[in-house]
Amino acid sequence: MRQVFPSLSKDDLPNKLGWAVERVSLCSHSGTHLDAPWHYSPTMNKGEPSRTIDQLPLEWCFSDAVVLDFHEKPDGYLITIHDLEKELLKISYSLKPLDIVLIYTGAGKYWGSSEYLNKGCGMGREGTLWLLDRGVKITGTDAWSWDRPFSIIAKEFKTNLDKKTIWEAHYAGIEKEYYHMEKMSNLDKLPSKGFKVICFPIKIKAASGGWVRPTALIP
Repeated sequence: MRQVFPSLSKDDLPNKLGWAVERVSLCSHSGTHLDAPWHYSPTMNKGEPSRTIDQLPLEWCFSDAVVLDFHEKPDGYLITIHDLEKELLKISYSLKPLDIVLIYTGAGKYWGSSEYLNKGCGMGREGTLWLLDRGVKITGTDAWSWDRPFSIIAKEFKTNLDKKTIWEAHYAGIEKEYYHMEKMSNLDKLPSKGFKVICFPIKIKAASGGWVRPTALIP
């Protein structure tokens, strides 16, 4: 503060104290964050340059939302198109363009423990593209990743060497543009439908993702 006010003395300040300031160094994919297509590939929509997080259309980040409940599925379970259809039928909801779809896996309760990385079911390529074909642009999960836990995929890959299983839900963004939130919380406290979500990301220039504090607006 003396650099700004050279004639300042400590006695001029409340309790002789100046301001508090923090300096932060953080990965753009730490904590609750929103992934942009640039995170998956340099191209999207089968050839277009991928958008970075600062290019995300903000109107996509404030929309009607639904929670699809798969917390009873075992860890590492691959959510299928049939599973998505069945859950939507259960809550009597038809997806429309720009709906925000949140996948509740139950992994969130393990946040802060070493178990978290390996908990929860996850999405694959087919299920993700099925959502995108219905006009969905933003999705989210309470798990560590939109895909299934990496440890489970790695174990399967060691056996079958099927390269299509590697990051398949993320790589769906190469075919169709979409953004997803990871490491969300409190999805278990939301209704299945009838609410809106606001999820404007921090605007980091040319970044593959940005931190976000998603907020549900419940009537």
